[in-house]
Amino acid sequence: MPLQVGLVGLSNSGKTVLFNALTHAGAEVTAYASVSEKANLGVATIPDGRLDEVARVVGSRKVTPAAIRVMDVPGTGGSLVAGLRESDALLAVADGFSPESDPARDLEAIRLELLVADRDHVERRLERVRKEAKSGDPATRQEVDLLEALLVHVEAGKTLADWTGELPSELEPLTTKPLIALVNGPGGIDGKLEVELAELPPEEAAEFRDGPSVLDQVVAHLKDALGLIVFFTAGDTEARSWPLRQGQTALEAAETIHTDLARGFIRCEVIRWDDLVACGSHAEAARRGLQRLEGKNYVVEDGDVLNVRFNV
Repeated sequence: MPLQVGLVGLSNSGKTVLFNALTHAGAEVTAYASVSEKANLGVATIPDGRLDEVARVVGSRKVTPAAIRVMDVPGTGGSLVAGLRESDALLAVADGFSPESDPARDLEAIRLELLVADRDHVERRLERVRKEAKSGDPATRQEVDLLEALLVHVEAGKTLADWTGELPSELEPLTTKPLIALVNGPGGIDGKLEVELAELPPEEAAEFRDGPSVLDQVVAHLKDALGLIVFFTAGDTEARSWPLRQGQTALEAAETIHTDLARGFIRCEVIRWDDLVACGSHAEAARRGLQRLEGKNYVVEDGDVLNVRFNV
């Protein structure tokens, strides 16, 4: 599954403006959310100068940066944020530009909405499992007991991240996900400016900023929160970067590229991106002993260039 982040925020926080700044999707920005509104879905590409260098050396005709799926839900109600349960992390956008804005208050309100959504989620799961437990299945009965304890836990105002035991695998909690706070206003991000700068070439846009772009800031937060790294694949046809979590293996990297590569995984050729650039080609890197073969349990490092050998 591709990496996905979800945007959550109160009305008029600039959440959809941020979505447009990240994805260039041009979603309609409305003053107030409606339950009938659909979530906005888009893709944010992660620029990486290393990929361009790898593509230049290999002679790739196409360059494809790593991408992150972004979901922008039209509010904070339980039924609305339910669509964020498959996200790897949440970006909480708080209003920092209005005359009476209070980002800390808004962020606390967002956390409460997520807690309430998880409380409802546990309760619905408990209702289903109670019916199934009438069959007398011991495992189902145990889950009922666990869910009842979880319900007491969240009704006491505690998040599922505070639960010290294991959670049922069927649950998809929101409060266990990394929550990255972004203030849209002075001292934080400027979503409106970023949307305008998105129309300019990157070099020109950088001249209007005092620091990194909002995308760069989000990626930096994701690296910290998720241990996000990037690996590369490169050939004559295409050079591409892929997001992965720190600690994941060559087999998991292969699955990120395509399930067939993971299913038929034999071994993986690995070289550091800067070694490849310095050598000028895979062949020269191999001649110098800088390219090596690794098995499926190899832990991928940020900046690795992988060539998966497989047979299906």
